[in-house]
Amino acid sequence: MGVLEGRIAVVTGAGSGLGRATALAFAREGASVALLGRRLDKLEETAELLETATGQKAMPIQADITVKDDIHAAIGSLVNAWGRIDVLLNNAAVLESGSVLDLDSEEWEKQIATNLTGPFLLTQAVLPVMRANRYGRIINITSGLARNGAGGFAAYSAAKAGLESLTVTTAHEEHEYGILVNLYNPGTLRTEMHAVGKDPSVVTPDLVRLASLSFGGPTGALHSYG
Repeated sequence: MGVLEGRIAVVTGAGSGLGRATALAFAREGASVALLGRRLDKLEETAELLETATGQKAMPIQADITVKDDIHAAIGSLVNAWGRIDVLLNNAAVLESGSVLDLDSEEWEKQIATNLTGPFLLTQAVLPVMRANRYGRIINITSGLARNGAGGFAAYSAAKAGLESLTVTTAHEEHEYGILVNLYNPGTLRTEMHAVGKDPSVVTPDLVRLASLSFGGPTGALHSYG
């Protein structure tokens, strides 16, 4: 029996990269997985891979995580179909370079919306369901840029710094309901955002561990690969 046997997980950005790899890892440990993203064809590819490889259920749901109505419709349809949500992985992200001086406001708003507002909206949508069951595991994917800035990625760095603060706040607010909320920094991965780096599957054991933490486990903490 896997460590996520019978659990219901939501993974954003599940059409490729770390999202796809983690969805597969969760399913191999016994979870049914809802796959959220904007590109339905990619989500359906992930669903087919997952079901073929593991025999677990997958539900591809096309949604823009920056749009509140999309999120509420997605979470509502999932709960209606599967009854609850145990795990949320906020993974979807966009990364474009731009200094504070040169970044235009539209690009700033796009990156803040996807990298910070999206995880906020998803967390807000799943918390009532998790509270009702007095169980939840939320994992927010962060980056070293949240803390080191490293010039040239002003919007992305600011969004990830905000996400780290939001994670700690949510952890404090939700601990009494059996909900653990943590950050994970995978380092540089080889994905659509990066041409070089580790294969995403290398870090999925860490994410499985965070998704299956026992009661009393760490919350509001930063975990990193290696």
